[in-house]
Parts: sequence; structure tokens; C-alpha cells
Amino acid sequence: MTAIERLTTIIIWTVACAVALFMMAPLVVAVIVSFSASPVFNLPPPSWSLRWYTILASKPELLDAVSLSVQIALISTAISLILGTLCAIAVAQGRFPGREAISTFMISPLMMPGLVLGVALLQFLRGYGLRDAYLGLLIGHVVITLPLVMRNVQAALSLFDFSLLEAARTLGMAPPKAILKVLVPLLAPAYLTSGLFAFLSSIDNYPISMFLVDAHHKTLPIQLLVYLESSPDPTIAAISTCLIVLTVLFLLIADRLVGLRRLAEF
Repeated sequence: MTAIERLTTIIIWTVACAVALFMMAPLVVAVIVSFSASPVFNLPPPSWSLRWYTILASKPELLDAVSLSVQIALISTAISLILGTLCAIAVAQGRFPGREAISTFMISPLMMPGLVLGVALLQFLRGYGLRDAYLGLLIGHVVITLPLVMRNVQAALSLFDFSLLEAARTLGMAPPKAILKVLVPLLAPAYLTSGLFAFLSSIDNYPISMFLVDAHHKTLPIQLLVYLESSPDPTIAAISTCLIVLTVLFLLIADRLVGLRRLAEF
């Protein structure tokens, strides 16, 4: 390795480490503040305490928001996995005109600003007389999670040998059973990756949810904003730390089941 190559490698690693530290710093600050005994956001904390985690358990509005967000995230992810797989198979195997246009249209919600999409969904749902906040939130979150699933599954299908499905059908399997027995296991890394990103995208969504909630159905990001405006304290940092731990657990489970290196391929 020449001197220029060594210098280039050092610069690249230095920049990469600096970017990683810059992106991780807010997470580290949130975790530290969540264990502070101070009622304000002091850094470094004057003393350590678990009081904010104890207070968190006594906030029913926050716990209700967590419950609602998890429910919406789980259901919308499950629906998106089913619909996304079917759409990806249709686009990958179909030979109909406009196939590429449909594929682009399906991922278009990822290209639009969240506020624009939220206003459009609000007008659309109200135009059809749908005023149920829970159902509206579910539809809105399916709209934003479906493209994530379809894009990952479609990329995985480009590497899948569809003759395996034909072989399974030749051996007597019905088409739905062949998909469950042959296609789904081979695409498990893609499902795990897309499901993980869809769940986290749903539970963390703010710009769309703020147009679809009501007084009785508030997702966690909306409730956190309300709490931050009314009584800001490190309880918010405690919730953030719990979400960080949840994300790390998801990644550890994914690593044990599939492996992060294989997940990165999708």
C-alpha cells in the first residue's frame, strides 16, 4: 500500500468515525439524561436516579400512547408484509404493460414529504366519510410501510428462482401452499429486514399521524410532543431510551436469526 493509499484510508476512516459519533451523540445524551435525578435536562447530571422510569409507569396517557403505537405498528407491518409480497410477485413475474410504472407508483409514498401525504390522506378519508381515528391511522401507516416491504421483497425476488415454485406445484402443492413452503422460507431475511424497518417507521411516524389522530387516539410521537409542551422533564428521555433498547433488541434478534451481514444484502 502506497503512502497516498494509506493517507486516503486514514481520512476515510476518520470521516466515517466522526459521522458515526455525530449521529450517535443525541442517543447517548438521551440515555444519560434519562438516569439523571435533576428535573431539568442537565448534562452532566448532578446525580443518578431511576425516578423517571418510575414516573413513566404512572403516566397512563403515555402508556396508552405506547400501546396504540405498538398495535398500529404490528398490524400495519403484518398487512404490509402480505400485500407487499403479493405486489412484489406480481411485478416480478407479471408480463403486463405498465409494470415498471406500477412498481414506481407503489414506492411513491417514500418520495413524498410526510406532511403532504398526511394532508392528502386526511382529505381522502374524510371525503369517503371515514372518521374512525384508529382505522384511519392503520390505513395511513400501511401506506407508509407497504413501500418499504415491497422494495425489499422485490429486490430479493430478483435473486429467486421461480422454477422452484413450478417444481413444488408439479409435485402436487397448491399455489398458496407452494408459496408458504418454498418462497417464504427463502425470503426470510428480506421479510425480517422489511418488517423491522416497517415496524420502526410506523412506531416513529409523526408527520402523517398528526393529521389522523383524535383526542382519544394519540400515537407515541404525538403524545410525546404534547407532553413536551406541557411539562418537559427527563421522562421523555426515559421513553426514548426504552425505544433505543427496543431497536437494539430487534437488531440482536435479527442477528441471531439471520445475521446482520445477510440482512444488509437486502
